[in-house]
Amino acid sequence: MKKEEIYFPDWQRLLIGNTPWEFMLEVLIRTIVIYLALLIVLRLMGKRMNAQLTISELAVMVTLGGIASAPMQLPDRGILLGIVIFICALFFQRGINLWAFRNRRVEKITQGQLCVVLKEGVLEIGSMEQSRLSKDQVFAALRTHNIHHLGQVKRLYLEACGLFSVVKAKDPKPGLPIFPAKDKELMDSLDVDQKYQACTRCGTLAQTNQTQGQPCPNCSCEEWISAAK
Repeated sequence: MKKEEIYFPDWQRLLIGNTPWEFMLEVLIRTIVIYLALLIVLRLMGKRMNAQLTISELAVMVTLGGIASAPMQLPDRGILLGIVIFICALFFQRGINLWAFRNRRVEKITQGQLCVVLKEGVLEIGSMEQSRLSKDQVFAALRTHNIHHLGQVKRLYLEACGLFSVVKAKDPKPGLPIFPAKDKELMDSLDVDQKYQACTRCGTLAQTNQTQGQPCPNCSCEEWISAAK
């Protein structure tokens, strides 16, 4: 638009731009058709599209959003073109899933793989760094499963889709408390084991009389805290 064509208040330009009012009815029809087509395509893509998405599925979802916008809003773009692209995206997504099902390497590349974040009450620092996880994220996930300290956990997995899976220990042992440090009231309410202390970084246990001035044998951290039981 030219500079002299822009003035305020120009309500028609603000509300519908340069398109005529009649185009509003066309937008309604376009939106209904594209919406129904999108629902059908998502249904054919499978139940996974309603759950936590993998990397490849998220890429398809973003693509579908870009495809849907133009046929609904632009008067010079036909609806049929958007539907054809929808079908192409459908075959692409289903084809990738089938290929990944038959080839483990393709599955790892397109969908990722799980990693062990915690094993036998001790954090896997290397896995956390590789997955770009912080302790706060891990502890928050554990607290949602009513876990108070790391000794209650046998395994913690970060699934390929980004969800955490917790396997609780049948016989819990003392472990590093996972409550926020600023919640002193809750921290003070925990029963502590006087025999053991836990590394504040990874949760490795050591006898109390062996931790004075000694670094953690697992992560070299020199800070210890009384283990909860």
